Amino acid sequence: MAFGVRLPSRPVGIAVGVALTALLTVVMLAFRDSVTSASPALVLVVPGVVAAVLGGRVAAAAVAAGSALAFGFYFLPPFDEWKILQAEDVVAGVVFVVVALAVGELTARESDRRRAAEDRADELQAVTVTLAESRADQERMAGELNRLEIMEEVDQQRAALLRSVSHDLRTPLATIRAVASDLRSEVDYDDATRRELNGLVADEAERLDRLVGNLLSMSRVEAGAFAPDRQAVDLPELLTTSIERVRRALRDRRVELEAPDDLPLVDVDYSQLDQVVTNLLENAARHSPPRSTVRVMARPEGDMVQVSVEDSGTGVLPTERTRVFEAFHRSDGSRSSGIGLAICKAVVEAHGGTIKVADSPGGGARFVFTVPVRATSSRRPGDPTSEEPT
Repeated sequence: MAFGVRLPSRPVGIAVGVALTALLTVVMLAFRDSVTSASPALVLVVPGVVAAVLGGRVAAAAVAAGSALAFGFYFLPPFDEWKILQAEDVVAGVVFVVVALAVGELTARESDRRRAAEDRADELQAVTVTLAESRADQERMAGELNRLEIMEEVDQQRAALLRSVSHDLRTPLATIRAVASDLRSEVDYDDATRRELNGLVADEAERLDRLVGNLLSMSRVEAGAFAPDRQAVDLPELLTTSIERVRRALRDRRVELEAPDDLPLVDVDYSQLDQVVTNLLENAARHSPPRSTVRVMARPEGDMVQVSVEDSGTGVLPTERTRVFEAFHRSDGSRSSGIGLAICKAVVEAHGGTIKVADSPGGGARFVFTVPVRATSSRRPGDPTSEEPT
């Protein structure tokens, strides 16, 4: 956008100055006999000032000259005629012209500065508007790029999830199909082998059920409908059940459970907390080497109970310790679907607890979470004064 200095309108200034000179001359003629020549001289300086404001220096000089002629013709005696002026009249006329020109020059300079300031202000405002429009365009472009990046990331996450889930589904399904084919064959298995094969089918079916449960839970988390159905739960019993459920995944590892006998009841949703423990145990099974130890510990901590699951794997890098709980996030070399730990975080936080990961004292990862104590009872079910689960 081009900018130019706004020039004064010289014709307008001259025209207005001449008209104002004529008007003031007519007005002052009515008082000519009752005032000295100084009064018309002061009044007739005004048209030069107005001409300077509207038309600049040239207009001011032209109007000042006209005002001087009017002053000399009408207000210096003898009136209303051209004459040879006396010395004092010459001095008065010269002084009038000098004063008129000086005032016009000063007024014109001030008017030029004002116009220049206005031009700079207009230019600055225009530049500001242009910058604001440019910034708005940049923000819109950035927003669009961000939206595209988010969509691309979501698409990548969905693709990764589909690949991972399809792999997780195929593995137990392949095992079930293979065992089913063997059982339908003519091979005569002994009872122990047949029980082993049937147990394998049952374990893989439960694995499929847990995977589907994680997917359903993830959909409820994203829909904001993941409210826990709380009840009094005996935590050591729940931990023992969860360990037994994933015993086949942990078959080459030693599992140690440490929980005090006087551990208070916890106020949780049984199935959701079982899902948390099961996901953490399966995570430990994936990352622990064979013949290593997985430790599960529970202990009271104020009005909460702290539960930890430790493995002997490679651990979690400090830069990954918050991202591992993000949905669909998969660390390098991970074979999981990337939703198990996200569900753990959603469940624990829905119960008012916290979850984090740190280094295990013996190497590996240590996942720690807390859940609230049942307020109405501090004893475990079966004790004479305990509250039975509802």
